[in-house]
Amino acid sequence: MDVLQTPIEYLKGVGPNRANILKQELNLHTFQDLLHFFPYRYIDRSTFYNIIDLPKNSSEVQIKGKIIKTEVIQQKKGKRLVAQFSDGQIQMELVWFRGHQWIKESLKLNVEYVIFGRLNWYANRPSMPHPEMETVENFDKGFSRTLQALYPSTEKLLSRGISQRVIAKMMQELLQSNHSKFAESLPEDLRSKYKLISKSEAVKNIHFPKDQNTLTAAQNRLKFEELFFIQLQLLMKNLQRKQKIKGFVFEKVGNHFNTFFNTHLPFELTEAQKRVIKEIRKDTGNGQQMNRLLQGDVGSGKTIVALMVMLIAADNGFQSCLMAPTEILAKQHFQSLKTLMGSMDLSIALLTGSSKKAERKQLAEQLESGALDILVGTHAVIEDKVQFKNLGLAVVDEQHRFGVAQRAKLWRKNSIPPHVLVMTATPIPRTLAMSVYGDLDISVIDELPPGRKKIKTIHRYDSNRLQVFQFIAEEIQKGRQIYMVYPLIKESEKMDYKDLMDGYESISRAFPRPQFQISIVHGQMQAKDKDYEMDRFIKKQTQIMVATTVIEVGVNVPNASVMLIESAERFGLSQLHQLRGRVGRGNDQSYCILMSSHKLTTEAKTRLETMTATTDGFKIAEVDLKLRGPGDLMGTQQSGVLQLKIADIIKDNQWLKTARSDAQALLREDPHLEAQKNTPLRQTLAKMKAYQNIWNYIS
Repeated sequence: MDVLQTPIEYLKGVGPNRANILKQELNLHTFQDLLHFFPYRYIDRSTFYNIIDLPKNSSEVQIKGKIIKTEVIQQKKGKRLVAQFSDGQIQMELVWFRGHQWIKESLKLNVEYVIFGRLNWYANRPSMPHPEMETVENFDKGFSRTLQALYPSTEKLLSRGISQRVIAKMMQELLQSNHSKFAESLPEDLRSKYKLISKSEAVKNIHFPKDQNTLTAAQNRLKFEELFFIQLQLLMKNLQRKQKIKGFVFEKVGNHFNTFFNTHLPFELTEAQKRVIKEIRKDTGNGQQMNRLLQGDVGSGKTIVALMVMLIAADNGFQSCLMAPTEILAKQHFQSLKTLMGSMDLSIALLTGSSKKAERKQLAEQLESGALDILVGTHAVIEDKVQFKNLGLAVVDEQHRFGVAQRAKLWRKNSIPPHVLVMTATPIPRTLAMSVYGDLDISVIDELPPGRKKIKTIHRYDSNRLQVFQFIAEEIQKGRQIYMVYPLIKESEKMDYKDLMDGYESISRAFPRPQFQISIVHGQMQAKDKDYEMDRFIKKQTQIMVATTVIEVGVNVPNASVMLIESAERFGLSQLHQLRGRVGRGNDQSYCILMSSHKLTTEAKTRLETMTATTDGFKIAEVDLKLRGPGDLMGTQQSGVLQLKIADIIKDNQWLKTARSDAQALLREDPHLEAQKNTPLRQTLAKMKAYQNIWNYIS
């Protein structure tokens, strides 16, 4: 057995009790886990202070001296232990509020100690609560102490006496018992390409760095290694899937596609759309199963691309389905596909949770007989009862709402899984896409269809409300429609509902009936009432739609030209961008107005400035990633994928790109890692497979 897989209780100085706490609090189970438990910062331990020269603040300092006497003092609550500590000239107090009994027994009088801790000043006298202490003899014997590592900790660990010093001692023991020798995991040529130090040196210097240079070298080596193995596994997963999982072959582009292209296409395709269709054609024609993510900003024309691929499927005798996350969106897709196809000789149907029993029965028969070509729906589409005759293509809209399990359900519809095209209007920064969707092939539509005018975005404070309402009235006179959106934060639905109703009342006063008609939509309404109000707005029976963020995804009203967002500072960047994408769908100039109070945090300012500066979803996503970090951006389902031990996907984005391109080059040259020089990689991957706890971040 690999010695690093030894349970942590067998490390000298740990034992079963400590091991239990380390497992519960820090998820450290084996020597391997401890070795890869990296410090979060370092403190300089090369400087010693005299008590007389101590800085008059609460900084961390280090002093040499002896304990002259100790006493336990009774307080209102419990006791405290106080020791008089002298550096030979002046004395100061060391104080303990917890564990004073065993600390008192362990302190030796008149023995030289090195103490380290944070200063407290009271009446111009310094003291140090709960200092780290070590005899000078031990301090000099230990690993180099110029830079001392600080590890993540918890209240419970400290109360059980597992201090920073105890963790450092465990690390020291682990390194000494292995003679600081650890198996190399990277090939020699990769290491020399980036001048990376060996695994053994890196591990020793990450925990006990001699100086700043050796620390940087250790960090670079371990960051590259972590990112490289993530990319290598994702790319190998993709390769293996392509080799193992056969896909239907769409051999030809036939009558359906050509008829649509020549007579029904509403506008000329952009270069980006043509490029994406070419990529998909290649995927669906090579006998391997397609698994492609299609990223495109709101309004970039993803639906047309999806339809054209469905037409190719139909030309080859296959059925298609399109899944959307909500009923409103499914209906909308159904309507827009129907409109686009016009009088074409193809059958298309809609299936949602509210489809009637008789409709479902009829649909089931048409699907099984092959009479139905395209099925659009919510995840009612993947229920076991829904059986296709020959499903060749599944299009999934808004990826982050469908988990891996739901995609797998789709695959089980046939003995050969259908091609999968995942569409998202949430632009994902390239760095994140490489890590989270590294096993999917990615296509990007990065230009808007011709004739679309850029949405003008402006930020206005609440004090400008009268001018804003005046502008809205002018737009309505021109025959346009308006969205007014209020924030919705789950914890305070009552408060949000009140905000919305207050807003609705003040809007009703500013835009009185019968001259103006207003729709209202919020999360507490029943689905049929929501649909009724949406429908009135779509049919232009109302000019203003007052809503919470339920309209964020997918409402398509080309005549709506103004999106007014109330309390815009309470929204995240991607949400603001999604909401803005609800307008600008017609040929008129559209506007997005961000209303906020004058009190703004720095982060809120950055968000609003970003929105007014750019409409590029990818630039916005990059800013969002910097502000929020990867976990928040991907939502809970995916944040677990990126629990990195040492690398940071934002700060180390250069290493990430490098690691991915090296992993790609290596697999092109040696897809099964059979070459002699790649033995370290093969062995490391085998260990990762055998011991799931090693760097197991891949979803």
